Amino acid sequence: MALFEFNKKKPVVDRSSWIAPSAEIIGDVKIGMRCWIGPNAVLRGDFGTIIIGDETAVEDGVIIHTPALIEVGKSVTIGHMAMIHGRRIMDYAVIGMNSTMGDSSVVGAWSIVAEHSLVKKNQIVPDYKLYAGVPASFKRDIDDQYREIMLLGKQMYVNLVDQYTNTLKRIDPE
Repeated sequence: MALFEFNKKKPVVDRSSWIAPSAEIIGDVKIGMRCWIGPNAVLRGDFGTIIIGDETAVEDGVIIHTPALIEVGKSVTIGHMAMIHGRRIMDYAVIGMNSTMGDSSVVGAWSIVAEHSLVKKNQIVPDYKLYAGVPASFKRDIDDQYREIMLLGKQMYVNLVDQYTNTLKRIDPE
């Protein structure tokens, strides 16, 4: 992993988290316990602060950057190639692959932003809602059955933290 101090601000990463060797964590970034930060993810805490809650998965190629503060709750999943400029992602939310959160946007607890969606600047996605599209709009409520399915997916990433920590080994070509 590549951790960089910037303007005398250093990332703080809990030792129980796993960060891919190709990820870049820059400046004022705090990463909680048992997080999984995927290959080529970039968390740029150069202008503002980024806080990642416990057991959150930041998948491959995600970019998180802010002019102020981004708070990502616990057990959040941020899908491959998402662009996060928002202000807050609440606990257990899912940001789909290739989605974008504009400046000062908020995604509520247990909510889902579907793949390739745009949460516009200052837009708020309420708790327990599925939003999709460009711009993202309400599609349906998230019910108990769907939350149970979401928990299974989130547990897969918590399990991956241990697997990557204990079994990932760089090998030379034969």
